[in-house]
Amino acid sequence: MAKNEYTEARARANKKWDEKHKERTRYLGARSSARSFIRTKATLDDLQELRELINQREAALNEQQ
Repeated sequence: MAKNEYTEARARANKKWDEKHKERTRYLGARSSARSFIRTKATLDDLQELRELINQREAALNEQQ
């Protein structure tokens, strides 16, 4: 049987934090998914497209400053 990584109290605290910080939780999940995709599944074509999207996003963010 697998050992629990967290105590029950820690699990409750994590859930409470997640509920209070939904937007941050979604952001972190999306970032993690993107990084995982790039590291493990992206093809050369995918990486080229992502580079273009990143360049566009950087330009848009720089314009906002």
